[in-house]
Amino acid sequence: MRWDNLRLAGPGRDDPAVPLFARGAVTRTFDTPEFKGMTFYEIQARSIINRVPAASRVPFEYTINPYRGCTHRCVYCFARKTHEYLDFDAGADFDSKIVVKVNAAELARKELASPRWGGHHIAMGTNVDCYQRAEGRYKLMRGILAALRDAANPFSILTKGTLILRDLDLLTEAADVTEVGANVSVGFVDQELWRAVEPGTPHPRRRLETCATLNDNGIACGVLMAPILPYLTDSPAQLDRTVKEIADSGATHISPIILHLRPGAREWWLSWLSREHPRLVPRYLELYGRGAYAPKAYQQRVIGLVRELAERHGVGRATPATARRLPPARPAPPARQPAAEAEQLRLL
Repeated sequence: MRWDNLRLAGPGRDDPAVPLFARGAVTRTFDTPEFKGMTFYEIQARSIINRVPAASRVPFEYTINPYRGCTHRCVYCFARKTHEYLDFDAGADFDSKIVVKVNAAELARKELASPRWGGHHIAMGTNVDCYQRAEGRYKLMRGILAALRDAANPFSILTKGTLILRDLDLLTEAADVTEVGANVSVGFVDQELWRAVEPGTPHPRRRLETCATLNDNGIACGVLMAPILPYLTDSPAQLDRTVKEIADSGATHISPIILHLRPGAREWWLSWLSREHPRLVPRYLELYGRGAYAPKAYQQRVIGLVRELAERHGVGRATPATARRLPPARPAPPARQPAAEAEQLRLL
């Protein structure tokens, strides 16, 4: 089974009501507003460097994922399906039941030192965000980064979080001995939509300021403009505004990606859409009727426009210091009160 490395022996292992991976895990809840309603499963993983299946459509072969589930709660997150392999659901459970591999740093150091390890590039933040809110409490990334630095092993990080700046010292130390890259994820800069579909993330403008700070300190950082949401953030005016702010942040490059709706994410996204923008549901069913990806013609049109805008606004040519000219983020409007979580998952 793909998740065998999360299985543990210990008390409760024969209780069918306990998810298979969690039997023997330490279960915690925290009485703080940022973790209200969340449960953390602290497990001792058997391995931490994962080889990506050859069929995956990604440009890397190895990953480290210290967490499963994500406190960012992005409605569209493609990784939602992976929670079902842990006997959780892909909706509310993905947002609120977080697996924490508390021995991640120890395992990383051990596996990087193995004679069998070939020093391959390791990508982080590619499944769920390694700098999600839970990282502020567990601090797993500092140990992982220290192990990568000491092994002089190349790596890259993708994040929606600003917490990566906490580890700027380790990133710069690692960059002195190996290749280090970073990307922040900013698909759009519309504040109302940000709060609706990415409620646990920092404001997009704060992420762009993070991009600038990384570049200022010698860590090459670009922007993954993802996801671009059809009929919500794909108009020429919206794309222009987003690309301009990305250019102003001093990003080294921009990589546009159109929303894709894999199983798990598809149901959760369409459930949200049916409540918030019901008129768009038929258009989405038409656009994604044949699978997880929008038609190539649509993708080519939008991505082509983003590339034209990137050239016009000078993405990769501005200095990171221009991010200081970004206007400050305004206070977000109050989040809407969601419907019952179990009902949300089963609307479609």
